[in-house]
Parts: sequence; structure tokens; C-alpha cells
Amino acid sequence: MGSYGCYIFSMNYREIDKRVLSEDNHLLFFDKPAGLLCQKDKTNDDSVLEIVSSYLKEKYQKPGNVFLGLPHRIDRPTTGILCLCKTSKSLSRMTNLFRERKANKIYHCIVLGHPNIPTQVLKSYLRKNPQTNKTTVSDTPRENYKEALLEYKVLNRIGENTLLEVELMTGRSHQIRAQLSHIGLPIMGDLKYGVLSPLRDKSIALHAYSLDFVHPVKKESIEVKASYPDKPWWKPFV
Repeated sequence: MGSYGCYIFSMNYREIDKRVLSEDNHLLFFDKPAGLLCQKDKTNDDSVLEIVSSYLKEKYQKPGNVFLGLPHRIDRPTTGILCLCKTSKSLSRMTNLFRERKANKIYHCIVLGHPNIPTQVLKSYLRKNPQTNKTTVSDTPRENYKEALLEYKVLNRIGENTLLEVELMTGRSHQIRAQLSHIGLPIMGDLKYGVLSPLRDKSIALHAYSLDFVHPVKKESIEVKASYPDKPWWKPFV
């Protein structure tokens, strides 16, 4: 059992099963709730890997350990699609797909404010500080900063908030959060990047909405989507 803000994770089989978006012999797609780690860190809280491994062990009545690999991650307060690999072959190949940017990741997020430009490619340079776990943004190249590219487009505006679709072209730590905050569009609930008021559940309104790629073993095109979380701040945009 792990905790995060007001979250306490003790998910039973049925709760986990509802979050499995799809599964085959090689891959499993999990709709991660906010606050749940992708893999264990220094807090030693439970993570997706432990929870889904236990689920698979029970589902298939496996007597030994369950292999489960993680080819990519999403931030702890972020929700949405996480791809898990059930074989070493699929893990190696999916890791390469993500590294080579051949897996197309689309995020949806609610930001505070309205962009002046409805569709835009953001190019900047990022550096992660491991002590503060925060990413700094520069508009120009600097030593030890990595180039970061993303494209956003406006999907909807309600009141003072805007729903954006974001496509990542690079995969830097906290990239979406840092780059959007840098242009004056912080993500709702993101205290780390400039928002003053937290959401009630300590999440941020950033959701890994869809993932499409060519299956590394079956060689078929796959697209997986995860619905928005059942939370009041997402409901106006459904």
C-alpha cells in the first residue's frame, strides 16, 4: 500500500481489471491514476509494476514470478496510458520504439489562461535539477540543457481555462509541464510549475490520452486511448 497526498493505493483485482485498457501476449496498457508511481522510488510506495504484476499472477494463476517491463514512464501526478511489456522481447523492442520516437504519444491537458496562438510548435532547452526534481527552461541553447520540442493545439476554451492537445517530439523530464508554464500556460493543479491552488486530489490536469505505434511483434498498427478521469475539472471538457 502506498500513499500520495490524499491517495491510498490498495487496489483489488476488479479495480485493476477496470484500468486495463487492452492486453495481448506481449503488451498490456494500463490507465494509471494520479498519485500512483510507475515504478518504485525512494518513498518505497507501491507502483504500477507491483500492482499489475500481482494482477497478472492472479489472473493467470502463475506459480512463479511475473515478468513485467516498463519501456516508458509518466509523472506521478499525471494520469493516462502506460504501456507495460510482458516479455523481454517486447520490452527491448518497445524501449527502442520510444527511444526512436516511433511511438506517437498524445496528451490532453487543462491550462490556466488562453494561448495567443491556437496551434504552435514550442522549441526550448531544458535542464532537470535532481535535487529539486524540477526542470528549468531556456529559450536559447545552454551548456547541459537538452533541446525540447512539442506541438500544442487548442481543443476547447471554457471560462479562464483551455483544453490543449499536446504531441511530444522529444521526451524530456517534465517537458510539457515546464514548457507550457514557461509561456504563461501552467497546467491546472501544478504547484511545481507556477499554479497557486492545488486540485483536491493533488493531481495535475495532464492526461496521457492516446498512444499509437506499430506492434513490435505482431507488426500491426495499434492505437490505444484512455478516457478523461472522472473528476469535476475534466467534466466540462468531456
